[in-house]
Amino acid sequence: MKKRLFSILLAGLLPGWLHAQEATPQWRPVYHFTAPKNWLNDPNGLIYIDGVYHLYYQHNPFENKWGHMSWGHATSKDLINWKHLPVAIPEIEKKDTTTWIFSGSAVLDEHNSSGFGKNGKAPIVAIYTADQPKQQKESQFIAFSNDGGLTYTNYSGNPVVDIQKKDFRDPSVIWLEDQHKWLMTVAVPAEHKVQFYSSENLKNWELLSEFGNQGDTRKIWECPSLTPLYVDGDPAKKKWLLMVSSGNQDAATGMQYFTGDFDGKTFTNDNKPESQLFVDYGKTFYAAIPYNHLPDNRQMMIGWLMPFETPTSPWRGQMSIPRDLQLKTTASGIRLFQQPSAAISTYLHKLPAAKKLTLKAQTINSKALELNSSKGFNANTNWVDAEFTIGTAADFGFKIAQQVVVGYNVQRNELYIRDGKDVQHVSIPPANNKIRLQVLVDKSSVEIFVNDGEKVLTTLIFPDKAATGLAVFAENGDVQLNTLKAWDLSK
Repeated sequence: MKKRLFSILLAGLLPGWLHAQEATPQWRPVYHFTAPKNWLNDPNGLIYIDGVYHLYYQHNPFENKWGHMSWGHATSKDLINWKHLPVAIPEIEKKDTTTWIFSGSAVLDEHNSSGFGKNGKAPIVAIYTADQPKQQKESQFIAFSNDGGLTYTNYSGNPVVDIQKKDFRDPSVIWLEDQHKWLMTVAVPAEHKVQFYSSENLKNWELLSEFGNQGDTRKIWECPSLTPLYVDGDPAKKKWLLMVSSGNQDAATGMQYFTGDFDGKTFTNDNKPESQLFVDYGKTFYAAIPYNHLPDNRQMMIGWLMPFETPTSPWRGQMSIPRDLQLKTTASGIRLFQQPSAAISTYLHKLPAAKKLTLKAQTINSKALELNSSKGFNANTNWVDAEFTIGTAADFGFKIAQQVVVGYNVQRNELYIRDGKDVQHVSIPPANNKIRLQVLVDKSSVEIFVNDGEKVLTTLIFPDKAATGLAVFAENGDVQLNTLKAWDLSK
């Protein structure tokens, strides 16, 4: 999410912002990433090296609003607890030029194709968009690190890709082992297209092809990524997932995706050009990109949860839970499924017994079943995984933070989240008359994965300090609760 969109966003936020800079700890997430203070947006340079997950991110080091774009940096071994590190790539201020460090990716140059390696050690190379507002231009820069990604040196030959446009950004780079080349996917936002480039050394790039003006073109295209995945886990059925940040089904903040084939030069869409497929059905999930260099062909991404009008302090903006990506065959065709990263399961299993809850199978009727107590599950930091068999109830699901309902309406085959007058929803039929709901509540965010992640809905909530609670409910009938496991992640 870049300058033009933020000028609109900030115009609406500023009046309330000026009156709300007192700290708001009741809304700071516990198990979703936030910067220690100040503004955060797109995740950048996601890379896994030597057992450590690196997260770079768009960051204003000086203020709790968008500006002074630089790459913040944090690392983690479990994707829950993060070590905050100094800014990795700061904005560049010269007499006649300001260069903001916009979004991009990072790769481990294992073959030292760039020549940036030192003492036989492979460099980490960041590929990012240099936004130069005085010149009204965006181009692609590279920088290299010889200290494990802590600091970066900009390449003296920058820019490495420049098409002389004001809007041209967000390079995503992966290594194509079969071709022994690098592949860059980068957006031309206003033209609703992405471009593909290849390189042997990360310095010299050749334009391969373009893809665009398909799917949803109501909003500009940003933060693209192209990722190979095995359909249904079968290595003989390889497809490519192209994700683009644009809008959701309601033209609010969101992302869309395409599945297809990539022959090393051109991406071919599996579906009709007018077909629209969305990554998330809420109105806050944006700018997600996959990790590079994960083992065992794993593919996992993190997205940014764009702030709503309610200001938070001393930080603003948070990341989604890391999500594992899969392509599965469905009656409608090949579709994207997402799950909270399996890497987090180890952390959940290690929680003490007091932080865990398991319920036996039972019938839920019109009386809500409270799950919180004075001993736990009363801090709006809950992770719930439950499976229901549909019965006579018209609606069933969870009540969280007193005022928020995560429900499923049987007649409409619709998952919804209702927070006061605000209602967001997504259509999804039961699977064998069952609905699985994974509900991740973390102070001010809610992520809902339905039926093993066939559909996902993410949003933000801002409950009062005393508004906690967690309950299972059914309305106008009963529903069978087959299984329920819950974890209290409060500190």
